[in-house]
Amino acid sequence: MSAQAQRPLQALDLALTWDGFRQFLPISAFVVLFGLAFGLAATQTGLSSETSLVMSALVFAGASQFAALDLWGTHIPLVPLALTVFAINARHLLMGATLYPWLSSLPPAKRYGVMLVASDANWAMSMQAFGAGKPGLGLLLGGGLALWLAWLLGTWLGIYFGSAIDDPVSFGLDMVMGCFLLAMVVGGQKNLRILIIWAVAALASLLAYWYLPSNSHVVVGAVAGGLLGALWMEKQA
Repeated sequence: MSAQAQRPLQALDLALTWDGFRQFLPISAFVVLFGLAFGLAATQTGLSSETSLVMSALVFAGASQFAALDLWGTHIPLVPLALTVFAINARHLLMGATLYPWLSSLPPAKRYGVMLVASDANWAMSMQAFGAGKPGLGLLLGGGLALWLAWLLGTWLGIYFGSAIDDPVSFGLDMVMGCFLLAMVVGGQKNLRILIIWAVAALASLLAYWYLPSNSHVVVGAVAGGLLGALWMEKQA
């Protein structure tokens, strides 16, 4: 962690990025398995190898890519597909909002370039670093690059060698990133404000899951927790 010593919180350079990349290498091993499951599922759905790899490279969002496979066919319903992917990935809007205090100091091209590789895992770790008074943008960019490369590698392995796994879900490969994010939440900042925000987000998400259309619970939970967090600002010391 020497690259982070005595640095501004919004600092981002090659050393911090490399440090973030190295920290995410162990996590990336599990992302390879998750990507393998997607590559296998894409092949079984009928996607070509090129289409599957391009989707993983440009979309880089496991949950929405799996959801897209459910709608894939001879005639692709573009509007439902777009709405489904947007609903699942809407949480990235709130991720960007929470990171803006530190991203705002970067030039626009660099700022949006960093957000291209933002995901649940590196967002959670970068926010945890900011909460501890350490630079977090290196974790966001370096960690995101590590996860992106692992996702591409996993997709490729799933396409060409994944036939050995008949049922990826039975191995829990669809739960890898969710479990990691849960571990980050448990290990993060703990106070009454954070507890209430998470509780409201969880309750809103459950109600939407029970009573609203499919995948809307992702948006509803994120918006409920995000709005409460924005309105109930933490007191500065």
